[in-house]
This record gives sequence, structure tokens and C-alpha cells, in this order.
Amino acid sequence: MEEQTGNKRSNTLLILLGIIIVGLLIWIWMQRSQLTRLVTEKEIEKAELQYELDSLIAEHNKIKEIYGTLSDSLAAKDSIIQANAIEIRKYLDMEWEYHKVRKRLGILQVIAQGYVRQMDSLYNVNRELTAENEKIRQDFRNEQSKTQTLIKDKEALTEKVNQATFLKAYDVTATPLKVKGGGKEEPTDKASRTERIRVCFTIGENPLVKPGTRIVYIRITRPDNVVVTKSKYDTFTFNGETIPFSIREDINYTGKSMNICVNWNKKDNDKPAMKGKYFVTVFTEDKEIGQGTFELK
Repeated sequence: MEEQTGNKRSNTLLILLGIIIVGLLIWIWMQRSQLTRLVTEKEIEKAELQYELDSLIAEHNKIKEIYGTLSDSLAAKDSIIQANAIEIRKYLDMEWEYHKVRKRLGILQVIAQGYVRQMDSLYNVNRELTAENEKIRQDFRNEQSKTQTLIKDKEALTEKVNQATFLKAYDVTATPLKVKGGGKEEPTDKASRTERIRVCFTIGENPLVKPGTRIVYIRITRPDNVVVTKSKYDTFTFNGETIPFSIREDINYTGKSMNICVNWNKKDNDKPAMKGKYFVTVFTEDKEIGQGTFELK
């Protein structure tokens, strides 16, 4: 009798152990299936992000090809787009947190859209300026042949011509940079990492401006309205006043459109850059010819 009772207990324990083992195997199989599903979803998400990035860069390169040499005017912004694309591809190869990649891709899309808008604007400005200058020259030649009774109209037209004989700076951009080992540069929006500011702009074509050497002054104004300078002697005269400048550049203007990029470099003993919005103003020949902004966090 006791032997039968012992056998029943042993059988019960074996059954319970079998149930536990089966349950454990089922749990392991479910966990493995869930992990496989997550891996598949991540791979699909990666492929979608890769497709979006490739499509964006392909469209950007197509825009550059359409506009031809005019796209050289926005070379600085193009380099930012290309650098961001390279960075996103690194994240796709290294990280699983694709929500970060999607966020950076969204920012890149905004930059690319801004590139297209500025390209359209620059194209229209150049076309309108060329047409306007040609019309002004033709009107001026016609007015010269008129009689003394048209003196007032002639003077008005002369004033219009004078207003068109000044240089203009288009697409003024300022890019904060972190200088790495070997002189390599990396765009940044962090005040603590900023060691160089690259200011780029396009001096527009203007056949009414006499070719020759021009002095270009650039003022970088901090959020507290203080102009960044290298020395207290870095000043020039504007509207009868002596004001400081951040960068001076001598250019040889030929009457054709030209792209200019200059650097402001932080000194070793300078304090970290101030956080906030900075204003960049370009001057030449006692005239303000362009403006831009950038922001540091």
C-alpha cells in the first residue's frame, strides 16, 4: 500500500515537472518570436529611413544640376547638407534608436528646402537685376538725346542709375565651427564648442559698378549688442561715425558675381561664445550691403 502511494507521488511530480518544462519551452519560443519580430521591424524602419535619405540627396543633387554654376553661390549650405547626410548614414549603420535618425532627417529636409528657396530667390534676383540694369542703361541713352525740356526727367533717371551703382551682398550665411585635430572643421550650434565662424555671401553682378579693389567690413554682433573684435583698433568710418568691425577683407571686384567666405577665429584666451542670436552685417564703401543671423545654444 505504501509502495503504491509512493509511486503515485513520483508520477505526480513527474507530471508537474513535465508541465513546467513545456511551459518554459513555450515561453522561450514566444520570447524568441517576439525578438525576431522586433529585429524585422527595425530592419524595415532602417530601410525606409535609408530610402528617404537617398531620395532627399538625389533631389538635392538634381536641383544643383538644374541651376548649374548658380549653385556655386550656395556652396557653404550645400556642404552642410552633404555633411549631415554622411552623419545620418553613420547613425543608420551604428544605432538602433531610429527615432533620433528620423529627427535629424527631418532637420536635414528643412535645410534642403531652405536651399531650394534661396536658390530660387538668388536666380530671380540676378535675373531681375540684369534686366533692370539693362533697362536703366537703355533709358539713360535715350534720355541723353532729348531736348532741354526733358531735364527734370533726365535728372530723375540719373538718380535711379546712381542708386544702382552700389554693390549688394546676397545670401549672407554664418556657420559656427568646431576645429578638430589636424585642422578639420565640424559645424556646431553649441556656444561652448564654437572656435570659428565662417561668413559666406555672394557679391552680385553689377555692370554699373566700376571694377577695382574694394574693402569689405563684416560685423558680428553678439546677443548683448557687442561687436566681436580682435583689437580695439579694428574700426572703420560709417555715416561719419567710427565703428568696430570683426573681419576685414580686400576683394578685387570685376563686375561679375563672386562668392566670398571669410573666417573669424576665437583666440586661445577668449571666453566661450555667448549663447543666443548673433547678427552678421556686411559693409563696403560706406554702405551696408547685406545681413544674416545665426544662433548658438
